[in-house]
Amino acid sequence: MRVRKAVFPAAGWGTRFLPATKAQPKEMLPLVDKPIIQYAVEEAVAAGIEQVIIVTSSQKRAIEDHFDLSFELERLLEDKGEIEKLRQVRAISDLAQVAYVRQKEQLGLGHAVLMAKDLIGHEPFAVLLPDDVVIGDRPAIGQLIHAYQQTHGSVVAVSQVPEDETSRYGIVGVEADEPGQDPRLHRMTKIVEKPPAGMAPSSLAVIGRYVLTPKIFDKLEQTQRGAGGEIQLTDAIEALMAEQPVHAYEFEGTRYDAGTTMGWLKATVELALARPDLGTAFREHLRTLDL
Repeated sequence: MRVRKAVFPAAGWGTRFLPATKAQPKEMLPLVDKPIIQYAVEEAVAAGIEQVIIVTSSQKRAIEDHFDLSFELERLLEDKGEIEKLRQVRAISDLAQVAYVRQKEQLGLGHAVLMAKDLIGHEPFAVLLPDDVVIGDRPAIGQLIHAYQQTHGSVVAVSQVPEDETSRYGIVGVEADEPGQDPRLHRMTKIVEKPPAGMAPSSLAVIGRYVLTPKIFDKLEQTQRGAGGEIQLTDAIEALMAEQPVHAYEFEGTRYDAGTTMGWLKATVELALARPDLGTAFREHLRTLDL
C-alpha cells in the first residue's frame, strides 16, 4: 500500500526558545525567510505525500494561518506588481491537502501520533518532526518510503552520533548486515530511549523521520505513560518489533536540530550561505567579523 499521508507533531510549548515562543509557535520561527515547519512539509510533498496532518494545540493558530489562503495579502501583492512574492505565497497554500487535529494535553510524541489515528485509517503513514530539518538531494522521508516499499514494514530514520551524545537520543540496536543488503538498511533488534554514554546498543540515533504501519496505533493505545508522564513513541515501536520487523535506515542528507538554539543558529547560517541570492554577500559579511 502506498504511503500517502504524513503526520507533523507540532503541539509542544517550545520553551527552549522563550521568550520568542511566548506568543508564536516555535515551528513558525524562520530559517532565513521560511518557517521551520515549511521545510518539513515541502520535503514530504517532494516525496509524494498527498495529505498533511498537523497535530497542534490551542496556541498554534499561526501554523494554520500560514498554510491557508491569505486573500488580502495576495491582493496587495498583485496590486503592487510583486509577482514573484505572490507566487511564493500562493505556493504555500497549494502545497498539499492539510488537516489539523488538536492535542489537548501534551502527553508526548507517542500521544501526538495517536491523535492522528482517525485521519490515517488503516494505511501506512509517515511522521516528520518539524524540529529536524533535513537538507539533501533526495527527500529524507522519501528515502524511508522507498525502504518501506522494500521491506513492507515500519522504517525509522537513524544517523551516526558520537558516543558521548547517545543520552540525547533514542538509540537502536541492529542485526549484522547480510551480504548484498543495502548497507544503509538495518533490521532493528531494540530501541532504547536516551541511554547513558557507554550503555547504548550502538551509535545509531533516531532522527525525526518515520514510516509506520497502522499497527503502531494499537501499540500506542497499550503503552503506559513513561518518563515525565508521557507516552513514548519509542516504547510503542519496541512493542511493535515483537510482532513485525522494524528497520532502521541511515538516510542521506544534512540534518539540523532546529529545536535547539544552537542547532537553529547553525541551520540559519548554513542555509543562508547556500542561497544563490544571499550566499555571496552573507559570506563577505561574515569575513568582516572579528571572530
